[in-house]
Amino acid sequence: MKSMDPILTQLNEFIKEPKIAYFSMEIGLANDIPTYSGGLGVLAGDTIKSGADLKLPMVAVTLLSKKGYFTQEIDERGRQSELPTIWEPSNYMALLPSKVYVQIEGRDVAIQAWLYVVKSLTGGNIPVFFLDADIQGNSPDDRELTSHLYGGDLSYRLKQEIILGIGGVKMLHELGFEIKKYHMNEGHAALLTIELLLRYKRPIEDVWDERLVWDVDRVKGICVFTTHTPVEAGHDKFSYDLVSKIMGEPIPIDILKSLGGKDNLNMTLLAINLSEFINGVAKKHGEVSKHMFPGYEISAITNGVHSFTWTCDSLKKLYDKYLPGWANEPELFVRVGRIPDEELWAAHIEAKKILIDFVNAETNAGLDHETLTIGFARRATAYKRADLIFSDMERLEKIATGKIQIIYSGKAHPKDDHGKWLIEKIHVIKEKLKGKIKMAYVKNYDMEKALKLVAGVDVWLNTPLRPREASGTSGMKAAHNGVMNFSVLDGWWIEGHIEGFTGWAIGPSPTEIALTDNVEVIDKRDADDLYAKLETILIPMYYNDRHTWIRMMQNAIGKNAYYFNCHRMMRRYVTEAYIR
Repeated sequence: MKSMDPILTQLNEFIKEPKIAYFSMEIGLANDIPTYSGGLGVLAGDTIKSGADLKLPMVAVTLLSKKGYFTQEIDERGRQSELPTIWEPSNYMALLPSKVYVQIEGRDVAIQAWLYVVKSLTGGNIPVFFLDADIQGNSPDDRELTSHLYGGDLSYRLKQEIILGIGGVKMLHELGFEIKKYHMNEGHAALLTIELLLRYKRPIEDVWDERLVWDVDRVKGICVFTTHTPVEAGHDKFSYDLVSKIMGEPIPIDILKSLGGKDNLNMTLLAINLSEFINGVAKKHGEVSKHMFPGYEISAITNGVHSFTWTCDSLKKLYDKYLPGWANEPELFVRVGRIPDEELWAAHIEAKKILIDFVNAETNAGLDHETLTIGFARRATAYKRADLIFSDMERLEKIATGKIQIIYSGKAHPKDDHGKWLIEKIHVIKEKLKGKIKMAYVKNYDMEKALKLVAGVDVWLNTPLRPREASGTSGMKAAHNGVMNFSVLDGWWIEGHIEGFTGWAIGPSPTEIALTDNVEVIDKRDADDLYAKLETILIPMYYNDRHTWIRMMQNAIGKNAYYFNCHRMMRRYVTEAYIR
């Protein structure tokens, strides 16, 4: 067994200065560490990587997810099944000797932590602590609490959030960290505010009103909250009966209800009421959040992606040659005009060949290297409308037979029956279009496959129902590789879109949409616009006007990648949220 001395020495270095503590239920740092399900976790990983590049004084806390989210299997009919993702944490991180305890259903549950250090070539290092309840002495059920990311029922979820929020604060304290700010990435971590209230509790003899025992203002002063959810159903809510059963009454119930909601414990509301700085993840999402939670000051810091992680090898070489320093200074993308057209196109063709060869090997789809290739890869769920492009099959066949090919990928949540049905539907359509439009569905979408896709397709398609896309980051990754977005104006694309310059919109602008419009009307209008632009702009330009196509690729890099990156995002968090 490895000696703990070097690890403890490293820990001693980390605790020398106060830190920003970043809490997230999921963090995606590497493809073979399956502690993420999708955008939220990958964003958290990108945030930490940029923090390390910028040498920010940060520490991160998450759950171990010992059996991952799930490994997706898809049969020939498109039916998804889920298998555990088996991985061994000790291959990637070090188990620390420290343990803390949280109260669950009246019993002490022990929590341990694994240390993973994100290291940047700039010399910045950020420790990430993966909390783990799989400890001898815990009951068999408790040992499973950090096994499945987003697994189980509401009871399981609440227990996980106790471990993340309460256990996370306790672990940082046990390890000797001084924390200046606690940043909650989504409401899953909101229970950390309860632990802070308990830590900063005033002696009852020092106050004239018992409610003043709970130093809400002090806790607010050190908490930051980022919400990612623009729809009501997406916010974690727990009945107070369940809260009482699992947590008891850590603080008086009337105080908890005043902070977390009268009828249910709403984790978003709890976080909002106990944070000094609150933000959405795009300008539009900030506005939507203000409508959902009226009376609160909610800012907007638009998401970004970690430029180095999400740029393919052929483009990295090109950027190194013409834009040295780009990885740690993405502002240099504004000088993309230095790159000769033929070299940019050659780098894209190299990425496209890698993708097509990979997809053909995986799916036997018979895709070719010359056809205009459209990519659609994200969580399979109803509002993403993965099937919008197939709304009028006759029209699509007339427009696109032999002229486009489409690559799909994405997992449906195990309990999302409609999402699973969409995957089956796409497989049915794939068979119907045989000999006309080539299609492939790549199973088990992960970070490695995502990079191949965003870099290798010619166009990145996104068709969410507005305003349900809080931000979206896959399109930002595509832009880093010179791939244009063809997307509904929602989330980040409202800010990144310049029609015919950085990409193309699908459907009307957000200001032209009436709240009374029903889904059928919206679907029809969006599909009509998608078909019209595909027929009259995208297909003709790709095949007949390579010069303009490459110029738009440059614009995507110089206007979109230049701004929609995590370095810019983190600088804003520092100046607007952390230094207050």
